[in-house]
Amino acid sequence: MHNRTNAFNQPIGEAVTEWSARSAPEPAPLQGSYSRLEVLDADIHAVSLYESLGKNPPEAWTYLPYGPFQQFDQFKGWLEQQQGQDDPLFYAICDAQSGAAVGLASYLRIDRHSGVIEVGHIHYSEALQQTPAATEAMYLMMQNVFEELGYRRYEWKCDTLNERSRKAAGRLGFTFEGVFRQATLYKNRNRDTAWYSVIDSEWPSIKTAFQAWLSADNFTDNGCQITQLRADKT
Repeated sequence: MHNRTNAFNQPIGEAVTEWSARSAPEPAPLQGSYSRLEVLDADIHAVSLYESLGKNPPEAWTYLPYGPFQQFDQFKGWLEQQQGQDDPLFYAICDAQSGAAVGLASYLRIDRHSGVIEVGHIHYSEALQQTPAATEAMYLMMQNVFEELGYRRYEWKCDTLNERSRKAAGRLGFTFEGVFRQATLYKNRNRDTAWYSVIDSEWPSIKTAFQAWLSADNFTDNGCQITQLRADKT
């Protein structure tokens, strides 16, 4: 609860001083130990992405507003429509060792004035799922938002029925904020949207949890985690 009041004795939010609009994300790669996020380029990434995401079962596309794609040309055409945009800004998630593009993610709904940005269009191939690279990709995007860009708020939204996405949000340190009922329509059906966020004051402890989990000491020789990620915001 805030204790500040205005001249009319009405409660008001805490002061935000020395704030200015932030820059938009630069279309530049984000490099990690296990993954590399490259700005989407269909000519570079389409074949690899189609080979990796194309192996996903049809149900992997259920909660995305597009797909599945039956033909390569159709898929590449969709990638070409997405590339080169500022919002959403799409990244191909690449394996740091092989260079293969094995997933997609983007920044979107970018509000430079208020310092708010959303992560979305997340789609991991089976080769990326449940790997250190999968978690690191989300860490790199979040780190870029708070440390390089200086934003105040990072959002995650999904269909309320998408339990996998909701569990992922919680694991990565996002706080559930509520449900927007009948928020949108896609694939000829209703979507109630679950909202999650991380704010800048929570980032330091979440970063510590990410770094501990991503440490080489946290994995066995065959790549299995020793300690689960607990992105604690306290």
